[in-house]
Amino acid sequence: MPTIQVVAKKAGVSVATVSRVLNNPSVVKEATRLKVERTIEELKYEPSVLGRNLRTAKSRILLALIPSISNPFYTEIINGIENAAIEQGYNILLCETGSDPKREKIYFNLLRSRLADGIISMDPTVDRAKLLELADKYPVVQCSEYDEGGNISYVSINNELAAYHAVRYLIKIGHTKIALLNSHNKFLYARERRQGFEKALNESNLAVNPDWIYNTDDLGFEHGQLAMRQLLTLPEKPTAVFAVSDILAIGALKEININGLHVPNDMAIIGFDKISFSNMTHPTLTTISQPGYKMGFTSAKMLINKIKGIPVDSIILDHELVIRDST
Repeated sequence: MPTIQVVAKKAGVSVATVSRVLNNPSVVKEATRLKVERTIEELKYEPSVLGRNLRTAKSRILLALIPSISNPFYTEIINGIENAAIEQGYNILLCETGSDPKREKIYFNLLRSRLADGIISMDPTVDRAKLLELADKYPVVQCSEYDEGGNISYVSINNELAAYHAVRYLIKIGHTKIALLNSHNKFLYARERRQGFEKALNESNLAVNPDWIYNTDDLGFEHGQLAMRQLLTLPEKPTAVFAVSDILAIGALKEININGLHVPNDMAIIGFDKISFSNMTHPTLTTISQPGYKMGFTSAKMLINKIKGIPVDSIILDHELVIRDST
């Protein structure tokens, strides 16, 4: 394999000039840059990534922390992170924490030992204190779920406003008996979405019925089904449901169908996230769309700026109510 010295000799330039063409081409005159690039292509020279990383003390790797790889909500976010990373010469390592502190510690140590340059955390179960401590010394960004009142930059949406818009729509089309399928209150997004739910009801002078609020520790499909099963046993049943995730909503939809009821005539449903499956259900699911790809792309660019020492601000992106057949 040709070396950088061979490239420099054939191109008639110094080794330092070849290095600049590879790492910072904008500082090299165009004619020189083109000559070096042609020589690199002709010789099929491939620079040593390991050698470059050792010289710069950079791994060019970003860690993306998620609680579960099986949750389709993260798919578009990860696509956005990866595309932004590759565009800037980085790669990503997808880290499934499984809400396990031991696994989380392993990934944090990769950053401490400089085997990674930064972390994007999408895990709502992450140890907040340890993440804040890590962010004091290393580049860290949060995506979707974030630390309320913390000092970690984040990319998210206004969860309270999104939930408010969803429930206001249900009220607008005539529903006064609305249930909430929610996650655990220890999660910020769950608290914010409940606040939006209650705000919409209060503005329309509708009571918040505690019997119609179901909290679950897990966003699994089966938990949405169990929640709807419980709601259908109540003497007074709701006529509409707002679920804080599409997965919960799809589980609830299945249970409604099993019981021979019709959506939306007997029960309307709105989900949250606009995962790909939400357009494959019968009927198709009305949902709050989070801009997953943009969230991922923005969070990766934000993290890379942090790595470069460029100050960044947290960003709240827009959401959208996507109206389909379930309402």
